[in-house]
Parts: sequence; C-alpha cells; structure tokens
Amino acid sequence: MDATSLSRTSVPDQIFESTCRAILSGRYAPGEKLPTQRKLADEFGVNMATVREAVKKLEQLRLVEVRHGDAMRVRDWRRHGSLDVIAHMLFGAGVFDREIFVNVLEARRLLLTECARLAAVRRTPEQTARLAELAVRLAEEADVTAAQAIDFEFYEELADASGNLVFSLILNTTRDLYLENAALFSAVVGNRAKLLPLYAAVAAAIESGDADAAAETTRELTEIQEGQMLDLIASFTQGG
Repeated sequence: MDATSLSRTSVPDQIFESTCRAILSGRYAPGEKLPTQRKLADEFGVNMATVREAVKKLEQLRLVEVRHGDAMRVRDWRRHGSLDVIAHMLFGAGVFDREIFVNVLEARRLLLTECARLAAVRRTPEQTARLAELAVRLAEEADVTAAQAIDFEFYEELADASGNLVFSLILNTTRDLYLENAALFSAVVGNRAKLLPLYAAVAAAIESGDADAAAETTRELTEIQEGQMLDLIASFTQGG
C-alpha cells in the first residue's frame, strides 16, 4: 500500500481501494494479519476515523475480519465474498482483467438463458407485453447509451418474469457495473441488424410459452453479445 498517491478529497475511498487491491491480488493471504488501524493511519497520515471508514467498507465486502482486541485479518474472499467484489477485481489497480471479464460474460449468458426458460412458463401477461415493448424500443433507439439502458431493462424484465427472486437480485448487483462502464459494454448493442430480431424472438417465444425456444434464442443472443464485447476488448488492447 502506498500513500504517495492519496488525495485529500476522498481519502477513505483511496485507502479502501489500496487495501482492497492488495487483498484481491493475493499480496495478503486468507487469515493473514493486516497492519493495525493505527499503523494505517500513521502510514497514510490520516486520523483513525478516516481509517475506520475505509475498514468498514472492507468489512462490508467481507474482505477483512475485525475482532476487538485482535488484529485485523484477511478473510478468504473466494469463500465469503459477494458479487460486489467483481467490480474491484475487474478494474484492480487501474488495469482491466480480461479473464474476470470472460467469467462475467459466461455467467451472464448462463443466467439469462435459464431466466428465459423459466419465464416462458411463469410470465404474466403484463411481463410478456413489457418484453415485447422493450424489443420494439430497442429497434427504434439510435443512441448507443440509451440502447444499452434498454438492453439492461429487457434482461431485468426477463429475470422478473422467471419468477426467481435470486436471479433478479443477482442482476441488481451488476447494474452499476454495467451502466457505469458504458464504453466497456457498448458492443452489447452493436451489430443491430443481427441482434434486434433476436430480442423480438425471445419475447415471442416467452409469450407462446415455448421454454426451449426462449432459452435457445436467449443463448444465441447473449453469445453474439459476448463475442462482440470480447472483440471490442481485443481492439482496445491492440490499439494500446
């Protein structure tokens, strides 16, 4: 951890990010003691309240365990962490992690495919109408950023229509990652000529109650999006 780059404008966040990166990169192993809060305060030249604020965020991510009278220890985040850790891994130390991104896209495809399968059986008429409406809005929307937002709405509705609350909550945790990094995910709505008929086909399959067709079409749609996003990342890398 390095205090030289700290800015006084958001010191707790920067201490949090610095310590978070050190843990997720493996610099500190599960169970290992971290520097005491007092030592961190001295290292970064801040007061204890500032450090406690940063530590609270680390606890919320389940990266550290703080016990009264004992040292602050690193938790095994692979066993105890939540999806909230993903964003910090994806952009750790300001460097994009392609492997983590591939994992995110794979999980997205599998999740949404099963959402569609269930939605074909469990959807309500209102949800069916909403999916069809969103497919039309995507076809009419020319702005890429606005189209990305509609794309996410489409999949949110798909998860809701699946009737599985856990699926909906998982999507909720990825919303900020998706919408706050619009450039990274912009290819999700690229090649509109190929994608737009598939949104409509997913909505139609769900309306007709064809679970297999809904799942297969969603798999095809998300696989195309996956490939386009990986191509975009490759172009960024080559360009750099």
